[in-house]
Amino acid sequence: QFRPQGRAGGSVMRLIPAIDIQGGRCVRLRKGDFADMTVFGDDPVAMAERWVSEGARFLHVVDLDGAREGAPRNFELVKAIVEAVPVPVETGGGIRTEEALELVASSRVAKAVLGTSAVEDEVFLERALDVLGSDRLVVAVDAEEGFVKTKGWQERSKVRALDLVACLEDRGVREILFTDISRDGMMRSVNLEGIRELAEHCALEIIASGGVTGLEDLVALRSMERLGVTGVIAGRALYEGRFTVAEALAVLDEAEDD
Repeated sequence: QFRPQGRAGGSVMRLIPAIDIQGGRCVRLRKGDFADMTVFGDDPVAMAERWVSEGARFLHVVDLDGAREGAPRNFELVKAIVEAVPVPVETGGGIRTEEALELVASSRVAKAVLGTSAVEDEVFLERALDVLGSDRLVVAVDAEEGFVKTKGWQERSKVRALDLVACLEDRGVREILFTDISRDGMMRSVNLEGIRELAEHCALEIIASGGVTGLEDLVALRSMERLGVTGVIAGRALYEGRFTVAEALAVLDEAEDD
């Protein structure tokens, strides 16, 4: 079975710091709960510049207001981040309409992350692939106890994560972002078993998210590169200083020497 062999210009495994925006500020939620929020900064652009100055080669920006309301709400900030940093930026949150697709397609955003719309609207997913192409599209598979959640993680669907991934692969999606919601922001380590199960059932590139707590999590994920796990999103661990961008990159880049 084909597995991605990485990209030119660096390690296969990408460290992707997360910048979650709500009300124009940088925040982190616990398990996607809007009532359990920590504010880490009032200037998302400055935060993006900080991570890049520390060595980040990619950024993951989420419009939390957009995810909850169903349409982009902080896209001007997203565009400001893209203009301010020289690294690829992927963004998600409320990309559920043709208008939102065109907004992203016409911008310098590297990749759009689709969540709810990809689960609930097959026609829209096909349209997104047409407009953006598989290289600029990532589908978020946000799961709790094996089932996908939508609407900014507010609603639980009856779709199993493994079944959704199989459908996405059939439709030409090439990259997914898998989050175990029960671990997200909880500093309880990543769900290695869930990620491994997903990776062994598909040939998609997988970005792992949710629960990254320390460098040992990165070491464990790095061991799954050969299964197609090619990226890891770090949020609270970076913001709380559990490790630095440089320390994380040192661990992930060791994969080249193994």
